Order: sequence, then C-alpha cells, then structure tokens
Amino acid sequence: MKKYDVIVIGSGSANIVVDEAIKNKKKCAMIEKGKFGGTCLTRGCIPTKVMVSVADYIRHSNHIQKIGIKTENISVDFDTVKKRVWQKIDAESKEVLEYYKTQENLDIYEATAKFVSDKEIKIIYNDKSKEDEIITADIIVIGAGARTKVPKIEGINETSYVTSETFFGEKFPEKPYKSLTVIGGGYIGMEFAHIFSALGTKVSVVQHNKFILPKEEEIICKKAYDIFTSYGIDIFVNKDTVRAYIEDGLKVLEFKDITTGQIQKVKSEEIIVASGVMSNADLLDIQNTNIDLERGYIRTNEFLQTTVENVYAIGDINGLYQFRHKANYEAETLAHNLFYAQFKNDNEKNYNPSNHEFVCYDAVPAVTYTYPQIAHVGLTEKEALQQGCSVKTAIHYYSQTAKGYSLGYNQGDKEDGFVKIIIDSVSDKILGVHAIGEEASLLIQPYVELMSSGVKNINVLNEDIQSNLTKVYRNAKNYHIFRDSQTTSVTNKAMVSHPSLAEVSMWTRYMDFK
Repeated sequence: MKKYDVIVIGSGSANIVVDEAIKNKKKCAMIEKGKFGGTCLTRGCIPTKVMVSVADYIRHSNHIQKIGIKTENISVDFDTVKKRVWQKIDAESKEVLEYYKTQENLDIYEATAKFVSDKEIKIIYNDKSKEDEIITADIIVIGAGARTKVPKIEGINETSYVTSETFFGEKFPEKPYKSLTVIGGGYIGMEFAHIFSALGTKVSVVQHNKFILPKEEEIICKKAYDIFTSYGIDIFVNKDTVRAYIEDGLKVLEFKDITTGQIQKVKSEEIIVASGVMSNADLLDIQNTNIDLERGYIRTNEFLQTTVENVYAIGDINGLYQFRHKANYEAETLAHNLFYAQFKNDNEKNYNPSNHEFVCYDAVPAVTYTYPQIAHVGLTEKEALQQGCSVKTAIHYYSQTAKGYSLGYNQGDKEDGFVKIIIDSVSDKILGVHAIGEEASLLIQPYVELMSSGVKNINVLNEDIQSNLTKVYRNAKNYHIFRDSQTTSVTNKAMVSHPSLAEVSMWTRYMDFK
C-alpha cells in the first residue's frame, strides 16, 4: 500500500493545498475522477458566466436606448458562444492536468476515491485496464464538491431533464431552446433563466419558496421578481412540483400551489433542474469511516477539521457557503495551518497562537449574475433582528447619484438599482450590505474589506470536533486575529466574489511585489 504525506480528493480549490504541500517537499497524491479544475471551471461559475455576459449585453443593449444609443438588429452567433464556453472548459482543464503531471513528489490518480477506513482510500481507475489499489496518508483533504439535488418528481426520469453537470456535458444545446422550464428560483436557476430569456427562449421558473432568491433581502426579492417578469419570464412561486411527462413532443411539468392546492402546468422543449445541491460525500463511501455528516455534508470546525484526526474538508462538501471564493479561502487557511503555522506553548507562559488561523464566515460575499446583478455580504435585516440586534438601515439608489443618472437610471424606474446597508444601532457595526443593479458585485466589495478587517475573535464551530491543539486555542484568553485595514493583511484574507471584475484589483495580492 502506497503511503503519502498528503492525499487530496478533488482538483478545484484543494489544488491550493497541493501547491503548498509540494513547495514543502511533501509526497502528495491528487485524486480526480472527472475533468480537472473542479466544479467552478468545468460545470459551474466560469462557463456559466461566459454565457451570462452574452445575456447581459443583450439586456444592456435595450437599456442604453434610454440615453440615446440606437441598438437595432442585434443577433447572437450561438456557435461562437458555444466555442468560447468549451474553449474555456477544455483548454484550462487540460492545462491544470498537464501542470500537475510535471510536478515532482505528486502522483495523479484519474480515478474515483472510496474510503475503506479512516485513512485508507481505494483507487478505482477511470482506465479499467488498471487494477484497483489502496493508498493512505498522514493528512487527507477532502474537496470533492457537490452535485445537483434532483427532487423526487413522478415521471421526471422518464421525461428526462438537464442539470448543471449535464448542461456543461453531453446535453449542451446546439442552439437556444425554444422554450425552457427551470425548477428552482435560487441563484443557479435564475442565472439559467436570465441566459435563455435574453437569447429569446420562452422561460418559466417554478419555485418552491414564496420568493425567488430567498436568501436575499425581501425588498430585493420583490424587485428582482418585477424586473424578471418584465422580461417575459413566467415565475411561479410557492409551488410543489407534482409530476412530469411528455405531451405532443414537449415536456410537461405539473405543479400545485402550496397554499391553495391549485394544479397548474407548463410545457417546454427542455427542463433544467436547479433546485439545490447535495454533498458528494456519499460517493466517497464515507460510511466506512468515523467522519460525521450533517444533512449529508461533512461536519467541520473552525480549523476545517473533521471528526477524524488529520482529515479535513473544504469547499462545497462541508455545506458552508457554496462558493468558489469561500472554498479558496478555506484552502488558503488550511494550507497555512498545515505547512507554515508554528505553535509555541512553553507551559502556557509564553503562549503565542497568532500564527495559526481559523475561518471566519461573517464576510462571505454572494452574487447572482443576472441582469441586474444581485449581491450581498453579511446579514439580512430579518436575520439581524432574529439574532437580537438593534438595527438601523439606509437605502441609496443609483438614480440619486450623477453616475447613476448618466447610465440611464431615473427615480421611479423599475430597473433603478440600490444599495441597502444594515448596521447595529448601538455600535454602528456593519451587519450586512445588499445591492441590486448594474455591477452590484463591485459595489459590495468595499464592505467585504471593511467587514474583514480589525479584530476577529475565534468563533467555535461544532465544538465536539477538536484536537488537543484546538482545545488549547479555544481555551486561550483573547485568542484572535488582527487585520490592519491599512495593510495587505486585509486584502490577503478578504474574499472577493468569483468571478467578478473585483478580482482584477483584489488579486494583486497574488502578484510578486517588487
């Protein structure tokens, strides 16, 4: 049985851990059963945004007529769109794989990983001519992601459907659908709705919740609904899906109102399921280990430890804020703690824990890339009140600024964007910031920086998960991290919405300073 210093399952954000392990001369293994690069590159945020940008320009071409620009006879070359999507996925995924193949002290396994015990992993090669084998390591990092959760709907399998995985796979359309039903009104579902409605597809969205984008401020949910329906998108909220079937060559989705029980149905050429995601932990045979799960996700603490010593979980698989930038942040924190942090404890007289870091999730930005964009960081007003905060709020509209007016936003317009800020009425601490409008992702980034600065006290997550070192940290008086807002200690650690133009400025932290 091969023994490694570090095994990493997944090739997305977990690559950050691999990179630092290699720099520190660790013998590593990377296991990936699919295309290299993770969900974001191969079937998520990056290829989606290639298509979103096309839809944005179409919507924007209509908007700018308000400021005197004539935009007639705009058309889309879908073959070019398709080419750019697959060029990004295939070329970059290949680059990732080829790069790691050149690294010393790293074995690449193009295979499925299955746990047979806490620290033993069975390798089932994609190449069936190779025999399965078992490998082990001192440290295991699980970054195997999540996948679309398909609801139990009568007839859905026989009717067939598309998910994010199959859309950016064998079911990528040759041309825009004539009609489309999207199951789910969260950020994934609404981005698909935005893309295809702008391309001329008749789109219907069926949402279980009484709001689309239910994690947003209620005022933003309502405004988004009004704008999207004005584009011709039919949105059905507060609905339970009942069954799916084929009729007259089209796919029919039947659903009922949760309150009244009224049955309705929509017909379309295709159905996209975007009703949420589920952890890939079940695909790893986690039941053969002592790793605890919650709702199918791997439980982790503030040091990203699991219930098995020296086994860590990062990214979508731990169920906490499923964004690539959050996964990158976790990977960077974990890599630092594994390979660079130093623990000093001379009978606790000279205790200095400042070189170990814990994760903070109080400033995780989230963006829905529709037109308009919708973005937030921190708490909603409702969440702040539920936590017992005394709050003050303020709203400022695009139209109330000279730049907003110059961009064609007028007071009272349906599409007039705004930013809402929520603060503690006693301390003036920023609790949350929410935006809807053109490039909203850029408008929240300064607040992400502010909320990431200053003193960060340890916030214990899953108290039962702890090593001896974790116990010491948790029991230490005044254990905290300080990030000076005037130094790169903030920009180095603050998350930035991915993929957004804010990365142009924020990712200077990865450049070599000369």
